[in-house]
This record gives sequence, structure tokens and C-alpha cells, in this order.
Amino acid sequence: TGGYRRQRGAALVVALLLLLVITLLAVAGMNAAAVEFVMAGNEQHRQTAFQAAETGIEQTIVTGGFIPGAANEVHNNVAVFGSSTDTYNTILQSDLGGAAQPATPGNSWNAFSTYDFTITSQGNFLANSVRGAQSTHSQGIAVLAPASAQTSGPGGLN
Repeated sequence: TGGYRRQRGAALVVALLLLLVITLLAVAGMNAAAVEFVMAGNEQHRQTAFQAAETGIEQTIVTGGFIPGAANEVHNNVAVFGSSTDTYNTILQSDLGGAAQPATPGNSWNAFSTYDFTITSQGNFLANSVRGAQSTHSQGIAVLAPASAQTSGPGGLN
């Protein structure tokens, strides 16, 4: 009868150890799920900031002055239409000192010049929060214009 009592005590210890292992696995699984939830949220925030930056470029193309040699056109903390959390900052910069550029060498179109600009847009999602996201994009633009005597010679001929 003494061995029987020892077996019952051993079964209790084994059951408690199994319960401990199952509890540890459950806690680890919950922690992993919490980390995955945060990672999914970060990806959504990144995508939203990406879209805000693209919106900044699009709006600058639509409303920008595109004046060669002018000072940088800057817009800060512009709210994205239809969103209470997304903003963008844009800079429209005239490149190459606003100088006209000739048509590409070998091109038969010698009756025009181009003026080069760069739009830099920074999209923000919840910019003032710990979990905020930012995305910065640059877009180059060449604006066609009549031939410039500086680049094409008199009468637009090379």
C-alpha cells in the first residue's frame, strides 16, 4: 500500500508540470500575437504615410507654380482630404538655377527647351504620436517651353 501512495503523489507532480508547460506556451502565444498585431499596425501606418506623400506630389503637380529660378515653393502640414490623421509637407524646387535645358542631343525636336523641377514630399501619419509613420518621396519634372536662345541658338535651331 505504500507504493500506491507514492504513485498518486508522482501523478500530481507530473500534472502540475504539464499545466505549467501549457501555461508558458499560452503566454508565449499571446505575446507573439501581440507583436504580430503591432507589426500589422506599423505596416498600415507606413502605407498610409506613403499615400500621403504621393498625395503631396499629386497636389503640387496640380497647383504648383513651376516658375524657373523662383524661390522654393513650400507647403507644411497640409491635411490630406478626407483624413483627420494624414498630412504632408512639400517643396517644389527649380533645378539647375532655373536655366533652360536643350532637347536631348540627336532629337529632331529642336524647337523647345525644358525647365527641370524637383518635388519633395513627406507624408505623415499621426505625426505627433509614438506610433507615427513618415514616408519621403522625390519626383522630378521637366516642363516643356518654347526654345530658349540660350540653349538652342537663334530661331530655335541647333
